Amino acid sequence: MTGDLARTTEILRDLIGFPTISKDSNLALIDYASDLLGGLGTEITLSRDATGAKANLFATIGPDVDGGIVLSGHSDVVPVAGQDWSGNPFGMVERDGALYGRGACDMKGFIACVLALAPRFANASLTRPIHIALTYDEETGCLGAPVLLEALAASGRKPAICIIGEPTEMRIIEGHKGCYEYTTRFEGLEGHGSAPDCGVNAVEYAARYIGELIATGEALKSRAPEGSRFDPPHTTVSVGRIEGGIAHNVIPNTCAVDWEFRPVNASDAAYVRDRMHRHTQTALLPGMRAVHPQAAVTTEVIGEVDGLEPLPHSEAVDLVTELTGGNARDLVAFGTEAGLFQQHGISTVVCGPGSIAQAHKPDEFVTLDQLTQCLAMLDRLIPKLSD
Repeated sequence: MTGDLARTTEILRDLIGFPTISKDSNLALIDYASDLLGGLGTEITLSRDATGAKANLFATIGPDVDGGIVLSGHSDVVPVAGQDWSGNPFGMVERDGALYGRGACDMKGFIACVLALAPRFANASLTRPIHIALTYDEETGCLGAPVLLEALAASGRKPAICIIGEPTEMRIIEGHKGCYEYTTRFEGLEGHGSAPDCGVNAVEYAARYIGELIATGEALKSRAPEGSRFDPPHTTVSVGRIEGGIAHNVIPNTCAVDWEFRPVNASDAAYVRDRMHRHTQTALLPGMRAVHPQAAVTTEVIGEVDGLEPLPHSEAVDLVTELTGGNARDLVAFGTEAGLFQQHGISTVVCGPGSIAQAHKPDEFVTLDQLTQCLAMLDRLIPKLSD
């Protein structure tokens, strides 16, 4: 395993060196992975976004039959702007048993482990295939995975199990909340700050909207399902960004609010959307349009990704339990692409190296011990799929 770890570290250094922030192209990383896998005789399919600047990769190692195992990770990372890094975020540094760099744990560490063991997968006598899935734009609403899954369905392939390698400290995660992301835009009427009643202040109406989001979040606490295993146990609401206005003395005519909620069930999702729509129609728009009939409030859906539903029996959970020797089955609050795979009839589990506590932060890292544990799990997968 020492050689595998060295190879994983080398690949991770390369992967971190690709600045695949979600707003930018990921094609250089996809080309890199394609080159590594293509040399093994792997069948590779790419599915692109509408611009052609981003792509998913789906690679198959072994026989082209149903019942394979998907090892899945997203290629994009969150921005580093405004974060206080001790070094170059896209230049990996090894220190005190850990590897530092943007994406180290979220989730290029898992991808590096998979690519490092790909030659071993290719040399094994597999009777069921190992599929490798790399997606784009997970961090901005899980936009790439639906494109990949649509292409997978069109191909006729039917994998049985998917392991999503998000950072869980190699714990087995059988369920997580959904993630619904929106941008709500307010269009008012500009004017001089000395006459606020003659304009429609988009920022002020956005603030009232945010107030209702906060109140909705509080109300959701009392809706937590009895015996909920989530932490926190209820659906949460969060405001991530507000942008509007140009000067102290100008009534702003536009404002945008980025917000999200993470439902524990479908009824909470409907509750949040209905409540915010009702507040907009009854409490905001009448006042806005009394001054300016063209005033508007519109909400853009950035992504609506259902959670991973814990099931009484899960083939994926059973497999990873056997591979890792772990007995605990946990839930997490953060979202992944797992629910999308589950909706396509693929038994899915989340398990990967690193801790979510390090994700999205400056000096993000993954430990060598975590990578070693991941490599061991993947290595044990081979005899499960072989003669």
